[in-house]
Amino acid sequence: MRTPPPVPNHLLLPPPRTTETPTQKLDRLLHAAAAPLFADLSPVSLGLAWADWAWHLGVSPGRQMELAALAAQLGRDTLEHAGQPSDPDAVGQADEDPRFRHEAWTQWPFHVWRTAFRNSETFWREAASTPGMTGHHAEMTQFFARQYLGMMTPANWPATNPVVLQDIADSWGAHLMTGAKHWWADVTGIPDEEVIAEAKRFEVGRNLAVTPGKVVYRNKLIELIRYAPQTPAVHPEPLLVVPSWIMKYYILDLQPHNSMVRYLVGQGHTVYMLSWLNPDAGDRDLTMDDYLRLGVFDALRRIGELHGRAQPVHAMGYCLGGTFLAIAAAALGRNGGPSGSGARNGGRKRLALADELPPLKSLTLLAAQTDFSEPGELGLFIDESQIGFLDEITTGQGYLGGKQMAGSFQFLHSRDLVWTRRMREYLMGEREALSDLMAWNADTTRMPARMHHEYLTALYLRNALAINKYRVDGHTVALSDIRVPVFMVGTERDHISPWRSVYKLHQLCDAEITFVLTSGGHNAGIISEPGHAGRSYRIDTRPEHGSWVEAGQWLEQASVREGSWWPAWHEWLAARSSPQQRARPIPVHAALADAPGSYVMQRYDE
Repeated sequence: MRTPPPVPNHLLLPPPRTTETPTQKLDRLLHAAAAPLFADLSPVSLGLAWADWAWHLGVSPGRQMELAALAAQLGRDTLEHAGQPSDPDAVGQADEDPRFRHEAWTQWPFHVWRTAFRNSETFWREAASTPGMTGHHAEMTQFFARQYLGMMTPANWPATNPVVLQDIADSWGAHLMTGAKHWWADVTGIPDEEVIAEAKRFEVGRNLAVTPGKVVYRNKLIELIRYAPQTPAVHPEPLLVVPSWIMKYYILDLQPHNSMVRYLVGQGHTVYMLSWLNPDAGDRDLTMDDYLRLGVFDALRRIGELHGRAQPVHAMGYCLGGTFLAIAAAALGRNGGPSGSGARNGGRKRLALADELPPLKSLTLLAAQTDFSEPGELGLFIDESQIGFLDEITTGQGYLGGKQMAGSFQFLHSRDLVWTRRMREYLMGEREALSDLMAWNADTTRMPARMHHEYLTALYLRNALAINKYRVDGHTVALSDIRVPVFMVGTERDHISPWRSVYKLHQLCDAEITFVLTSGGHNAGIISEPGHAGRSYRIDTRPEHGSWVEAGQWLEQASVREGSWWPAWHEWLAARSSPQQRARPIPVHAALADAPGSYVMQRYDE
């Protein structure tokens, strides 16, 4: 395969830092001050999308007539429902919107308002896109139309929500007053007693991230944790886990009953966990190469020192950690690196430090994209204008804040993560009981300004990895250089890494790939321990150099299994590992501190 020419550096990296002129500083400060008013979204990008829609609609009288006819039809449908009782079968569990499942929505006039809202959704699904618009702008207008409708739904207002009205009557308004206190606490940032009490239920090192282990390596970017064996014998191949740098690692080590780490060590695996630094303003110039070199490569080097450089290593990456691990595996596989032979690579220069690292035995990617051509709704927030806007925000801060990132992710699933939750909390006074996953989700992390720019530009905007234009050590990497067996997991309701996008690795490399599609979303689908009720998954394996199967066809032919996918992964790892040997304790000289380490404890008030 002929390697495409590299993308010029100026397309992937921000310009060198220079002295900021007074006029440049004025623009930056103005844009940064305006950012909260637009939810950290570029007003220019939003305005261009609106203008694209408005202009194309304005010069299309035929399209206007179509929409007018649709509006009239939906209006007649709403009026017809006003004069007849609602169908009880239209609500309940059959309703995909949890806000309208209560039987009270079958009563007049609430069933009319519900019907009017649903017809409004139907209208705007059609109206928000006009022929001639760019695809990106069409997706943006459809998305923000849904956001507006989600905010204006009758379920969000006390006077038009029968469930809330009944709750107000039953509680004599007490629950509404409690909800007002919840709203005030959230707006002011001053937590109420209920929130403070809930926050104390889950603490890292006390009942979260408690699997026994030691920090065996530390540099300015990572701590490497080695977990103590919990079985008499273990497989000799260690397993390195690389979580995403936009999350804290302990999502994989929550409580003992749902800890993936504890499950793995309980099955006889020696697990190493990479814990990322939570950066501050002083880390603004850290790059993607820094994260690769100081993160993945330094971790592999340390594992080689403890187990011997000839001992192969299983590697697993989650979310962007999986993307990063795929980059590392491709770089190591180039021209005779640890993940494959170099004869097939046309003599391209190998990674300089390949000889210093142990070889990879297998690669596991959980909800990790390698092709970003169809990244889902997250791509709506990424274009040149939006990246430039974020650069101006992060230039002053030196980082992108955790709450800024969390807000964007909530937008992607706003019906359940924002509006349904706020209805219960503010209108009915019901604070959602804190779970371990919710506590982890609230423990936000930051991203250094430069690295944030690079990963958005190189991966999301340019899709450099998929088209063989991503560079490591000064040379492009190709995912086709990955030839170790790959185990991949996508989740059915993933709004961050859509499973069809994850599946595209099948087109980018010829390695043996076992693909799993599990029930649940980006986080809940991965944290799917054995015994978790209601879990199921599909699994199938494409052999090395196997033929391409389209995602929809794969879905039809893959076998369905009930329960957790974790045992299937363990069996897959065990089949590609050497026979178990007597477990040895963590060397005393290697231990720097007890798990969970210090980096995971870094928090900032934002």
